Parts: sequence; C-alpha cells; structure tokens
Amino acid sequence: MSALRIGTRASALALTQTEHVRTLLAGLETEIVRVHVSGDGNGDGDPARAAAAKTGAATDKSRWVDTIEDALLAGEIDIAVHSAKDVPGELAEGLELLGAPPRAAVEDVLCGAAGLDALKANARIGTSSIRRAAQLRAAREDLEVVAIAGNIDTRLRALAQGELDAIVLARAGLQRLDREEQIGAVLDPARFVPAPGQGALALQARRRDTRAREAVAAILDEDASACLLAERALASALDADCHTPLGAHAKPAGCGCLQMRAWVGLPDGSAWVADELLGGFYDPASLGRRVAERMDLAGAGDLLRRAEEMAAGAGL
Repeated sequence: MSALRIGTRASALALTQTEHVRTLLAGLETEIVRVHVSGDGNGDGDPARAAAAKTGAATDKSRWVDTIEDALLAGEIDIAVHSAKDVPGELAEGLELLGAPPRAAVEDVLCGAAGLDALKANARIGTSSIRRAAQLRAAREDLEVVAIAGNIDTRLRALAQGELDAIVLARAGLQRLDREEQIGAVLDPARFVPAPGQGALALQARRRDTRAREAVAAILDEDASACLLAERALASALDADCHTPLGAHAKPAGCGCLQMRAWVGLPDGSAWVADELLGGFYDPASLGRRVAERMDLAGAGDLLRRAEEMAAGAGL
C-alpha cells in the first residue's frame, strides 16, 4: 500500500506540528507534502486565490487552508494537518474534520516582561490578533498595542531589537518550537480567553475516506476533539471570523461535562461580554451553541457588529 500523504503548510511551526503527527502515526508509512497556501503571500497555487491574498480580499481564515483543501479534493494528499484556530467554520464541500490529537497548552503568553503589571506606563506591546489586542486594552487601557506580522522568530527578533516592550504569543507555538525560555509570563485563560481551537491540531480528510479515518483513529484524543467541536460551534453560531475579537475555551470538567468559557469585546477594550457554562461531554456542539445564544442575549451580537466596523475603519 502506498504511503499516507500528509499535507501541511511549509512554515517552521506547521512542519513541526506535522512531524509530531507523523511521530504519533509510528508504524505507518507516511510522506509529508508541503503545500503553499494563499495566505503565505506570493503567487503560488491558485492564481485567483493568490491575487485575492495580495489585495487583502482573501476569504478570511480560508487563506490558511485553501490550497491544502484543494490538494485533498484532488487526491494529491490523504490527510491535512492544520492549526485548529486557522480552520474556517465552513469546510470545502466533500471534506471533514476527523478530530484532534492531544491538545497542547491553550494559554497566551507574554514575552519580554514578567507580567502585565511589570510593564511601564504606555508600554508598546505587539500582537497580530485583534482578540489579544482587545483583551490587552481591556486589562490596561494605557498600553500601546502595536500590530506585528511574521513568524514567531520574526516577532521575537523585533522584541530583542527593542522595537517593542513585550509581545503576546500562543504558548503552544513556543512549546512546539522549543522556545519556552522566551516566556515571561503565562496569561490567565479565564481573563485572556484563548481563540477557538488554540493549542489544538485539526486533522482533515475527504469525507468517507475510510483509509484516512482508520489511519488516524488511534491518535485522536476524545477530550481534545470534543472541546474543539464545542469551540467551533460557538464561533460558527456567532458568525465569527479572523477579524472577530472572540475567545472560546472548552475543557473537561469531570462527571461527563465540559466547561465552556467565552469572551467577546471591542478592539479598543472599552466594552466586552463574557460567559461560562457547563454542558454534556457527548454533545459539545450543543454546548457551544447554548453559550453563543446566552452571549447574544447579553449583547455579543451588537459588540461583534461594532467590532467589525471598528476593524474595517482601522484596516485590521
């Protein structure tokens, strides 16, 4: 039988994550296939998608998975490994998520300082996430939040060169790249609620592809997969995208339950809504939708509309 072809982006973090999955699949013959996605920013892959990425018109999160999904549909790869937080709520027709391996750390971390309270007044703090920007401003309105781009090394380099006083990154990425020594403080996930899917890997395949499903069945983690379903259901119910200041974090709570915590706020940190709820482990999507309904009743829908307007006005 031919090797199981695993598709991934070619970034250092994506390749490290895929090598991790490959290690979990020990005993199977596997091949890693690097796929350039339109979000990577040059003209490779589908011309229309590449052009959309250059003009900023790419469809949200799809730019991080688009050509990988194309490769799956074309039969060029058998499974795809994604950072779960980058996977759109709506998958390409004919594809499905198989689940997630054990989840890495979910928290955001501060690099360059021992905590937010240790930062000087009006400190410059860098992040690429509108959610993190909103949560930082909600915590300390004096902070100057600076938009930064590039991979983890590029962002850490900007910090080392003194361009910023601190930066916020996902703890999972630093763990996977063996860069945890850069962490100055771990931000409390109850206050700085992570992005839906943060720290999780999502395995994707063609719908009803029995070989792919059987190949990964043994490495899927029931807890991680259930939590991912709950978080994705909440994001979908709120019609969230990558320009949405949304945090959603589910975790096992024992007794057959999941605990879901969610946060929605304005980019300037001036207003937010938060909620927390327990639900059944075996119906995680229902828990996500219930939290979304509660958040909407508390004004989350209006906040998200205002957040989109503010983000568009600021070019975020």
